[in-house]
Amino acid sequence: MITLKDIKEAKTNLEGIILQTPLTYAPFLSKEFNSNIYLKKENLQLTGSFKIRGAFNKVASLDKDIRDKGIVAASAGNHAQGIAYSGSYFGCEATIFMPEATPLTKVSGVKQYGAKVVLGGQNYDEAYSAAVKYCEEHNKTFIHPFADDKVIAGQGTIGLEIIEDINDLDVLVIPIGGGGLISGAALAAKSINPKIKIIGVVASGARGMKESYDSKLPIDSTYVKTIADGIAVKAVSPKTFEYILEYVDEVVEVEEHEIANAILFLLEKHKLVVEGAGAVSVAALMHGKIDVEDLKVCGIISGGNIDVTMLSQIIEKGLVKSYRKINLLVTLIDKPGSLMHLTSIFQSCDANIVQIDYDRSSVKLEFGEAHVTISLETKGEEHQKSIRENLKQNGYRFKQI
Repeated sequence: MITLKDIKEAKTNLEGIILQTPLTYAPFLSKEFNSNIYLKKENLQLTGSFKIRGAFNKVASLDKDIRDKGIVAASAGNHAQGIAYSGSYFGCEATIFMPEATPLTKVSGVKQYGAKVVLGGQNYDEAYSAAVKYCEEHNKTFIHPFADDKVIAGQGTIGLEIIEDINDLDVLVIPIGGGGLISGAALAAKSINPKIKIIGVVASGARGMKESYDSKLPIDSTYVKTIADGIAVKAVSPKTFEYILEYVDEVVEVEEHEIANAILFLLEKHKLVVEGAGAVSVAALMHGKIDVEDLKVCGIISGGNIDVTMLSQIIEKGLVKSYRKINLLVTLIDKPGSLMHLTSIFQSCDANIVQIDYDRSSVKLEFGEAHVTISLETKGEEHQKSIRENLKQNGYRFKQI
Protein backbone atom coordinates (compact mmCIF):
# COMPACT_ATOMS: atom_id res chain seq x y z
CA MET A 1 0.00 0.00 0.00
CA ILE A 2 1.08 3.56 -0.63
CA THR A 3 1.80 6.06 2.16
CA LEU A 4 1.27 9.76 2.76
CA LYS A 5 4.80 10.28 1.42
CA ASP A 6 3.72 8.91 -1.98
CA ILE A 7 0.77 11.30 -2.08
CA LYS A 8 3.00 14.26 -1.21
CA GLU A 9 5.37 13.24 -4.01
CA ALA A 10 2.39 13.11 -6.37
CA LYS A 11 1.43 16.62 -5.27
CA THR A 12 4.89 17.80 -6.29
CA ASN A 13 4.54 16.08 -9.68
CA LEU A 14 1.23 17.85 -10.27
CA GLU A 15 2.37 21.35 -9.35
CA GLY A 16 1.87 23.71 -12.27
CA ILE A 17 -0.23 21.11 -14.11
CA ILE A 18 -3.56 20.77 -12.31
CA LEU A 19 -5.73 23.36 -10.63
CA GLN A 20 -6.06 23.51 -6.87
CA THR A 21 -9.82 23.50 -7.16
CA PRO A 22 -12.06 25.66 -4.95
CA LEU A 23 -13.38 24.34 -1.65
CA THR A 24 -16.36 26.53 -0.83
CA TYR A 25 -19.12 26.80 1.76
CA ALA A 26 -22.55 25.45 0.68
CA PRO A 27 -25.08 27.78 2.38
CA PHE A 28 -28.29 26.04 1.28
CA LEU A 29 -27.20 22.57 2.39
CA SER A 30 -25.67 23.90 5.59
CA LYS A 31 -28.87 25.70 6.60
CA GLU A 32 -31.05 22.71 5.71
CA PHE A 33 -29.05 20.27 7.86
CA ASN A 34 -27.87 22.61 10.62
CA SER A 35 -24.22 21.97 9.82
CA ASN A 36 -21.24 23.45 8.01
CA ILE A 37 -21.06 21.81 4.61
CA TYR A 38 -18.36 22.50 2.04
CA LEU A 39 -17.96 21.34 -1.56
CA LYS A 40 -14.65 20.42 -3.21
CA LYS A 41 -15.27 21.37 -6.84
CA GLU A 42 -13.29 18.97 -9.00
CA ASN A 43 -15.83 19.59 -11.77
CA LEU A 44 -13.82 22.80 -12.32
CA GLN A 45 -10.58 20.82 -12.70
CA LEU A 46 -8.60 20.78 -15.92
CA THR A 47 -10.37 18.23 -18.21
CA GLY A 48 -13.46 18.58 -15.96
CA SER A 49 -12.66 15.79 -13.50
CA PHE A 50 -10.30 14.67 -10.74
CA LYS A 51 -9.06 11.85 -12.99
CA ILE A 52 -6.25 13.93 -14.45
CA ARG A 53 -4.50 13.83 -11.06
CA GLY A 54 -3.92 10.09 -11.07
CA ALA A 55 -3.44 9.82 -14.83
CA PHE A 56 -0.75 12.49 -14.95
CA ASN A 57 1.04 11.20 -11.87
CA LYS A 58 1.25 7.74 -13.39
CA VAL A 59 2.46 8.91 -16.79
CA ALA A 60 5.02 11.20 -15.12
CA SER A 61 6.40 8.22 -13.20
CA LEU A 62 7.17 6.20 -16.34
CA ASP A 63 10.65 6.11 -17.82
CA LYS A 64 10.88 8.15 -21.01
CA ASP A 65 11.67 5.13 -23.18
CA ILE A 66 8.53 3.39 -21.90
CA ARG A 67 6.40 6.50 -22.48
CA ASP A 68 7.78 6.88 -25.98
CA LYS A 69 6.48 3.43 -26.93
CA GLY A 70 2.97 4.71 -26.25
CA ILE A 71 0.40 4.66 -23.46
CA VAL A 72 -3.03 3.05 -23.55
CA ALA A 73 -6.20 3.35 -21.49
CA ALA A 74 -9.77 2.09 -21.47
CA SER A 75 -12.38 4.60 -20.36
CA ALA A 76 -15.80 6.01 -21.14
CA GLY A 77 -14.66 9.56 -20.51
CA ASN A 78 -12.83 11.14 -17.58
CA HIS A 79 -9.79 8.87 -17.24
CA ALA A 80 -9.52 8.95 -21.02
CA GLN A 81 -9.20 12.73 -21.05
CA GLY A 82 -6.61 12.61 -18.26
CA ILE A 83 -4.48 10.13 -20.20
CA ALA A 84 -4.95 12.04 -23.45
CA TYR A 85 -3.81 15.28 -21.81
CA SER A 86 -0.82 13.55 -20.21
CA GLY A 87 0.20 12.01 -23.53
CA SER A 88 0.04 15.41 -25.18
CA TYR A 89 2.08 16.99 -22.37
CA PHE A 90 4.88 14.41 -22.57
CA GLY A 91 4.75 14.12 -26.36
CA CYS A 92 3.92 10.43 -26.42
CA GLU A 93 1.24 8.58 -28.34
CA ALA A 94 -1.93 7.91 -26.37
CA THR A 95 -4.53 5.37 -27.50
CA ILE A 96 -7.89 5.26 -25.76
CA PHE A 97 -10.36 2.38 -26.07
CA MET A 98 -13.94 3.49 -25.50
CA PRO A 99 -17.29 1.64 -25.71
CA GLU A 100 -19.19 2.12 -28.96
CA ALA A 101 -22.03 3.94 -27.20
CA THR A 102 -19.76 6.63 -25.73
CA PRO A 103 -21.35 10.07 -26.32
CA LEU A 104 -19.77 12.12 -29.10
CA THR A 105 -18.91 14.94 -26.68
CA LYS A 106 -16.66 12.61 -24.67
CA VAL A 107 -14.99 11.20 -27.78
CA SER A 108 -14.34 14.75 -29.00
CA GLY A 109 -12.99 15.71 -25.57
CA VAL A 110 -10.35 12.98 -25.86
CA LYS A 111 -9.45 13.73 -29.47
CA GLN A 112 -8.89 17.41 -28.75
CA TYR A 113 -5.73 16.44 -26.84
CA GLY A 114 -4.42 14.52 -29.83
CA ALA A 115 -5.14 10.99 -28.61
CA LYS A 116 -6.21 8.16 -30.88
CA VAL A 117 -9.68 6.80 -30.07
CA VAL A 118 -10.69 3.20 -30.74
CA LEU A 119 -14.43 2.59 -30.35
CA GLY A 120 -15.40 -1.01 -29.64
CA GLY A 121 -17.44 -3.17 -27.30
CA GLN A 122 -20.81 -2.69 -25.66
CA ASN A 123 -19.43 -1.57 -22.30
CA TYR A 124 -16.29 -0.65 -20.37
CA ASP A 125 -15.32 -4.26 -19.66
CA GLU A 126 -15.20 -5.11 -23.37
CA ALA A 127 -13.23 -1.95 -24.14
CA TYR A 128 -10.85 -2.83 -21.29
CA SER A 129 -10.24 -6.34 -22.68
CA ALA A 130 -9.51 -4.92 -26.13
CA ALA A 131 -7.09 -2.36 -24.65
CA VAL A 132 -5.13 -4.95 -22.67
CA LYS A 133 -4.86 -7.19 -25.75
CA TYR A 134 -3.67 -4.23 -27.84
CA CYS A 135 -0.92 -3.47 -25.29
CA GLU A 136 0.30 -7.06 -25.35
CA GLU A 137 0.42 -7.11 -29.14
CA HIS A 138 2.09 -3.71 -29.58
CA ASN A 139 4.35 -3.52 -26.51
CA LYS A 140 2.65 -0.47 -25.04
CA THR A 141 1.89 0.45 -21.41
CA PHE A 142 -1.65 0.14 -20.11
CA ILE A 143 -2.67 2.66 -17.45
CA HIS A 144 -5.45 1.39 -15.23
CA PRO A 145 -8.08 3.97 -14.17
CA PHE A 146 -7.95 3.04 -10.48
CA ALA A 147 -6.08 -0.18 -9.61
CA ASP A 148 -2.62 1.38 -9.69
CA ASP A 149 -0.56 2.84 -6.83
CA LYS A 150 0.60 5.91 -8.78
CA VAL A 151 -2.97 6.63 -9.87
CA ILE A 152 -4.24 6.25 -6.30
CA ALA A 153 -1.48 8.56 -5.02
CA GLY A 154 -2.46 11.18 -7.60
CA GLN A 155 -6.10 11.04 -6.57
CA GLY A 156 -4.99 11.31 -2.95
CA THR A 157 -3.77 14.85 -3.55
CA ILE A 158 -7.44 15.90 -3.29
CA GLY A 159 -7.40 14.75 0.33
CA LEU A 160 -4.27 16.80 1.01
CA GLU A 161 -5.84 19.94 -0.45
CA ILE A 162 -9.02 19.50 1.57
CA ILE A 163 -7.19 19.04 4.88
CA GLU A 164 -4.94 22.00 4.10
CA ASP A 165 -8.05 24.17 3.71
CA ILE A 166 -10.08 22.70 6.61
CA ASN A 167 -7.87 20.95 9.16
CA ASP A 168 -10.69 20.30 11.65
CA LEU A 169 -13.07 18.57 9.25
CA ASP A 170 -15.42 16.01 10.85
CA VAL A 171 -16.72 14.12 7.80
CA LEU A 172 -15.46 13.64 4.24
CA VAL A 173 -17.97 12.28 1.70
CA ILE A 174 -16.51 10.68 -1.43
CA PRO A 175 -17.98 8.96 -4.52
CA ILE A 176 -16.99 5.33 -5.11
CA GLY A 177 -16.68 3.68 -8.50
CA GLY A 178 -13.53 1.68 -8.95
CA GLY A 179 -12.26 3.09 -5.67
CA GLY A 180 -9.15 5.02 -6.71
CA LEU A 181 -10.43 8.39 -5.52
CA ILE A 182 -11.66 7.27 -2.12
CA SER A 183 -8.56 5.11 -1.55
CA GLY A 184 -6.15 7.99 -2.06
CA ALA A 185 -8.22 10.77 -0.51
CA ALA A 186 -9.15 8.71 2.57
CA LEU A 187 -5.55 7.65 3.16
CA ALA A 188 -4.34 11.25 2.90
CA ALA A 189 -7.06 12.65 5.16
CA LYS A 190 -6.79 9.98 7.86
CA SER A 191 -3.00 10.05 7.87
CA ILE A 192 -3.17 13.71 8.86
CA ASN A 193 -6.35 13.61 10.95
CA PRO A 194 -7.19 10.08 12.18
CA LYS A 195 -10.44 11.32 13.76
CA ILE A 196 -12.02 12.30 10.46
CA LYS A 197 -14.91 10.08 9.33
CA ILE A 198 -14.75 8.87 5.72
CA ILE A 199 -18.03 8.00 4.03
CA GLY A 200 -18.20 6.50 0.54
CA VAL A 201 -21.20 6.80 -1.76
CA VAL A 202 -22.21 4.36 -4.49
CA ALA A 203 -25.10 4.49 -6.97
CA SER A 204 -27.85 1.93 -6.38
CA GLY A 205 -27.36 0.79 -9.97
CA ALA A 206 -23.71 -0.05 -9.31
CA ARG A 207 -23.53 -1.23 -5.71
CA GLY A 208 -20.81 -3.86 -5.91
CA MET A 209 -18.44 -1.95 -3.63
CA LYS A 210 -21.12 -1.43 -0.97
CA GLU A 211 -22.03 -5.13 -0.96
CA SER A 212 -18.33 -5.95 -0.74
CA TYR A 213 -17.75 -3.48 2.09
CA ASP A 214 -20.72 -4.78 4.08
CA SER A 215 -19.65 -8.42 3.70
CA LYS A 216 -15.89 -7.70 3.89
CA LEU A 217 -15.47 -9.83 0.75
CA PRO A 218 -15.06 -8.61 -2.86
CA ILE A 219 -18.37 -9.15 -4.69
CA ASP A 220 -18.57 -8.12 -8.35
CA SER A 221 -21.84 -6.73 -9.70
CA THR A 222 -23.56 -8.90 -12.30
CA TYR A 223 -25.27 -5.91 -13.90
CA VAL A 224 -24.67 -2.17 -13.80
CA LYS A 225 -27.02 0.61 -14.91
CA THR A 226 -26.91 4.16 -13.60
CA ILE A 227 -26.90 7.77 -14.78
CA ALA A 228 -23.69 8.08 -12.74
CA ASP A 229 -21.65 6.53 -15.54
CA GLY A 230 -18.37 7.64 -13.97
CA ILE A 231 -18.89 5.18 -11.09
CA ALA A 232 -20.63 2.43 -13.07
CA VAL A 233 -18.02 -0.24 -12.31
CA LYS A 234 -18.90 -3.96 -12.23
CA ALA A 235 -15.72 -5.56 -10.92
CA VAL A 236 -14.41 -4.84 -7.42
CA SER A 237 -10.66 -4.23 -7.48
CA PRO A 238 -8.80 -6.14 -4.74
CA LYS A 239 -6.25 -3.31 -4.58
CA THR A 240 -8.68 -0.48 -3.88
CA PHE A 241 -10.91 -2.72 -1.77
CA GLU A 242 -8.00 -3.19 0.63
CA TYR A 243 -7.69 0.60 1.07
CA ILE A 244 -11.44 0.99 1.52
CA LEU A 245 -11.58 -1.64 4.27
CA GLU A 246 -8.66 0.08 6.00
CA TYR A 247 -9.68 3.74 5.77
CA VAL A 248 -13.43 4.04 5.08
CA ASP A 249 -15.91 4.19 7.98
CA GLU A 250 -19.18 3.72 6.10
CA VAL A 251 -20.54 3.17 2.59
CA VAL A 252 -24.02 4.41 1.64
CA GLU A 253 -25.98 4.27 -1.60
CA VAL A 254 -28.18 6.73 -3.46
CA GLU A 255 -31.02 6.06 -5.90
CA GLU A 256 -31.18 7.32 -9.48
CA HIS A 257 -33.81 9.98 -8.75
CA GLU A 258 -31.72 11.21 -5.81
CA ILE A 259 -28.71 11.66 -8.08
CA ALA A 260 -30.87 13.54 -10.59
CA ASN A 261 -32.22 15.77 -7.80
CA ALA A 262 -28.66 16.60 -6.73
CA ILE A 263 -27.59 17.46 -10.29
CA LEU A 264 -30.53 19.85 -10.64
CA PHE A 265 -29.96 21.30 -7.14
CA LEU A 266 -26.30 22.03 -7.89
CA LEU A 267 -27.21 23.61 -11.23
CA GLU A 268 -29.93 25.84 -9.77
CA LYS A 269 -28.58 26.74 -6.37
CA HIS A 270 -24.82 26.62 -6.86
CA LYS A 271 -24.57 27.33 -10.61
CA LEU A 272 -22.48 24.18 -11.05
CA VAL A 273 -22.70 21.75 -13.95
CA VAL A 274 -22.04 18.34 -12.40
CA GLU A 275 -22.17 14.81 -13.83
CA GLY A 276 -23.99 11.94 -12.14
CA ALA A 277 -20.91 10.48 -10.45
CA GLY A 278 -19.89 13.93 -9.26
CA ALA A 279 -23.28 14.55 -7.66
CA VAL A 280 -23.58 11.42 -5.49
CA SER A 281 -21.91 12.94 -2.42
CA VAL A 282 -24.39 15.84 -2.49
CA ALA A 283 -27.24 13.38 -3.17
CA ALA A 284 -26.30 11.46 -0.02
CA LEU A 285 -26.32 14.67 2.02
CA MET A 286 -29.58 15.99 0.51
CA HIS A 287 -31.50 12.78 1.11
CA GLY A 288 -30.43 12.11 4.68
CA LYS A 289 -28.15 9.14 4.05
CA ILE A 290 -25.58 10.62 6.42
CA ASP A 291 -26.03 12.19 9.87
CA VAL A 292 -24.22 15.53 9.62
CA GLU A 293 -26.00 17.74 12.19
CA ASP A 294 -23.64 20.15 13.99
CA LEU A 295 -20.66 18.77 12.03
CA LYS A 296 -18.15 20.22 9.59
CA VAL A 297 -18.54 18.23 6.37
CA CYS A 298 -16.97 18.22 2.91
CA GLY A 299 -18.44 16.52 -0.14
CA ILE A 300 -16.24 15.92 -3.17
CA ILE A 301 -17.82 16.87 -6.50
CA SER A 302 -15.66 14.59 -8.61
CA GLY A 303 -16.51 15.77 -12.12
CA GLY A 304 -18.67 17.84 -14.44
CA ASN A 305 -18.52 16.06 -17.79
CA ILE A 306 -22.23 15.39 -18.20
CA ASP A 307 -23.76 14.71 -21.60
CA VAL A 308 -26.03 17.63 -22.54
CA THR A 309 -28.81 15.25 -23.60
CA MET A 310 -28.80 13.67 -20.15
CA LEU A 311 -28.74 17.09 -18.53
CA SER A 312 -31.78 18.23 -20.52
CA GLN A 313 -33.71 15.11 -19.45
CA ILE A 314 -32.86 15.72 -15.81
CA ILE A 315 -33.97 19.35 -16.05
CA GLU A 316 -37.23 18.38 -17.75
CA LYS A 317 -38.11 15.71 -15.18
CA GLY A 318 -37.05 18.00 -12.36
CA LEU A 319 -39.39 20.76 -13.54
CA VAL A 320 -42.31 18.33 -13.66
CA LYS A 321 -41.53 16.83 -10.26
CA SER A 322 -41.29 20.26 -8.62
CA TYR A 323 -44.64 21.36 -10.11
CA ARG A 324 -43.05 24.00 -12.31
CA LYS A 325 -44.23 22.27 -15.46
CA ILE A 326 -47.26 20.17 -16.33
CA ASN A 327 -47.89 18.08 -19.45
CA LEU A 328 -51.53 17.43 -20.41
CA LEU A 329 -53.40 15.49 -23.07
CA VAL A 330 -56.75 17.20 -23.66
CA THR A 331 -59.60 15.95 -25.87
CA LEU A 332 -61.43 18.64 -27.90
CA ILE A 333 -64.34 18.85 -30.30
CA ASP A 334 -62.61 19.36 -33.65
CA LYS A 335 -64.24 22.58 -34.82
CA PRO A 336 -63.22 26.21 -35.33
CA GLY A 337 -62.64 28.05 -32.06
CA SER A 338 -62.15 24.96 -29.86
CA LEU A 339 -58.42 25.47 -29.46
CA MET A 340 -58.89 29.18 -28.78
CA HIS A 341 -61.36 28.40 -26.01
CA LEU A 342 -58.94 25.93 -24.43
CA THR A 343 -56.04 28.37 -24.48
CA SER A 344 -58.25 31.08 -22.97
CA ILE A 345 -58.70 28.83 -19.92
CA PHE A 346 -54.94 28.58 -19.49
CA GLN A 347 -54.68 32.35 -19.95
CA SER A 348 -57.26 32.93 -17.23
CA CYS A 349 -55.23 30.64 -14.95
CA ASP A 350 -52.03 32.61 -15.74
CA ALA A 351 -50.33 29.47 -17.10
CA ASN A 352 -47.80 29.97 -19.88
CA ILE A 353 -47.90 27.57 -22.84
CA VAL A 354 -44.39 26.37 -23.77
CA GLN A 355 -45.29 23.61 -26.24
CA ILE A 356 -48.45 22.48 -28.04
CA ASP A 357 -49.35 19.77 -30.55
CA TYR A 358 -52.73 19.26 -32.31
CA ASP A 359 -53.69 15.75 -33.48
CA ARG A 360 -56.95 15.02 -35.30
CA SER A 361 -55.95 11.74 -37.00
CA SER A 362 -55.16 9.36 -34.12
CA VAL A 363 -56.97 6.01 -34.32
CA LYS A 364 -57.77 6.42 -30.62
CA LEU A 365 -60.05 9.37 -31.37
CA GLU A 366 -63.75 9.33 -32.10
CA PHE A 367 -64.88 11.07 -35.30
CA GLY A 368 -65.05 14.80 -34.76
CA GLU A 369 -62.55 14.85 -31.90
CA ALA A 370 -58.96 16.01 -31.59
CA HIS A 371 -56.15 15.57 -29.09
CA VAL A 372 -54.11 18.50 -27.86
CA THR A 373 -50.83 17.70 -26.13
CA ILE A 374 -49.76 20.76 -24.21
CA SER A 375 -46.93 21.73 -21.84
CA LEU A 376 -47.46 24.57 -19.39
CA GLU A 377 -45.19 26.53 -17.09
CA THR A 378 -46.76 26.53 -13.64
CA LYS A 379 -46.15 28.04 -10.22
CA GLY A 380 -46.49 25.08 -7.91
CA GLU A 381 -48.82 22.31 -6.83
CA GLU A 382 -51.80 24.57 -6.01
CA HIS A 383 -51.49 26.32 -9.37
CA GLN A 384 -51.63 22.96 -11.17
CA LYS A 385 -54.65 21.93 -9.09
CA SER A 386 -56.42 25.13 -10.14
CA ILE A 387 -55.73 24.42 -13.83
CA ARG A 388 -57.17 20.91 -13.57
CA GLU A 389 -60.28 22.20 -11.77
CA ASN A 390 -60.91 24.80 -14.48
CA LEU A 391 -60.62 22.16 -17.18
CA LYS A 392 -63.15 19.95 -15.37
CA GLN A 393 -65.57 22.83 -14.88
CA ASN A 394 -65.45 23.53 -18.62
CA GLY A 395 -66.23 19.91 -19.45
CA TYR A 396 -62.88 18.84 -20.89
CA ARG A 397 -61.62 15.26 -20.82
CA PHE A 398 -57.90 15.25 -20.06
CA LYS A 399 -55.09 13.36 -18.42
CA GLN A 400 -51.71 14.34 -17.05
CA ILE A 401 -48.79 12.78 -18.94
